[in-house]
Amino acid sequence: MKKHNFNAGPSILPREVIEKTADAILDFNGSGLSLMEISHRAKDFQPVVDEAVALFKELLNIPEGYSVLFLGGGASLEFCMIPFNFLEKKAAYLNTGVWAKKAMKEAKAFGEVVEVASSAESTYTYIPKDYVIPTDADYFHITTNNTIYGTELHKDLDSPVPMIADMSSDIFSRPIDVSKYICIYGGAQKNLAPAGVTFVIIKNDALGKVSRYIPTMLNYQTHIDNGSMFNTPPVVPIYSALLTLRWIKAQGGVEAMQQRAKEKAELLYTEIDRNKMFRGTVNNNEDRSYMNICFIMNDEYKDLEADFMKFATGRGMVGIKGHRSVGGFRASCYNALPKESVQALIDCMQEFEKLH
Repeated sequence: MKKHNFNAGPSILPREVIEKTADAILDFNGSGLSLMEISHRAKDFQPVVDEAVALFKELLNIPEGYSVLFLGGGASLEFCMIPFNFLEKKAAYLNTGVWAKKAMKEAKAFGEVVEVASSAESTYTYIPKDYVIPTDADYFHITTNNTIYGTELHKDLDSPVPMIADMSSDIFSRPIDVSKYICIYGGAQKNLAPAGVTFVIIKNDALGKVSRYIPTMLNYQTHIDNGSMFNTPPVVPIYSALLTLRWIKAQGGVEAMQQRAKEKAELLYTEIDRNKMFRGTVNNNEDRSYMNICFIMNDEYKDLEADFMKFATGRGMVGIKGHRSVGGFRASCYNALPKESVQALIDCMQEFEKLH
């Protein structure tokens, strides 16, 4: 039976990326050594990092004066590194979900934190609008896609102060105006690579403006100066990221990824809205995520939730159980998920509807 991988992260990767990574794990570049056992300073590996950085810059049209880093620790470590490196007195945060809230919590250890708006009172079922960003803030932090609640910012915001974004789950799913940001970061395990590597895009001249001492490993300048090689980087995930970047370019770039994402999301949301057994969890259609589509059973069918989960799982749907704080179902439709998988889930929903 074909499996349809809707996992929220770690998540689906292009099949060719998995196969080529597996080949390199057995024998990297004909060296007779596994990718897992070569030195990160081996002459064959430096080109991997160089090409990955170059493709990041090409695909996202990153301007001059920015660096691309591959680090460890996930986005959760960045929640701390961001204020360490950028917060001198005050920072502004938009609270759109669990991860935004966690980022905000870490920042409070470094200075004043202003929550400009929050949708917590509605269990984060919408993206707040019409808020005021303090003009004396060192930066404004946003989380562009909220995996747990299924909301997403589909375009770059305008801000009177430098912006920083956690783009863990929607990076490379749409074009970005990188010039609007001083830092973009994310865990790669949703739309780019296996778990274990974190990408960071940094505007170089935004650094060096805080007065505090920054521990060496937490200082972005350390990693810029050493080309992500200050300590041993996560070699295998970086190689897989390179392969994914090559795949994205071959598919037509981020513009093609955006079109694919819209098509898949429209298919599934149309079925959710049509099918009387289900309903979406996001209040405003304009805030609905293309990456993480969350839905629940309508009240009159609530007792069939476990039955539908069993029904769908039996037909090859993997990872569609919703986050425990929301319940219901979540179909994560990252770049590598084919439209056929979305259609297979829709077929399950329609078949289950006929049975009940």
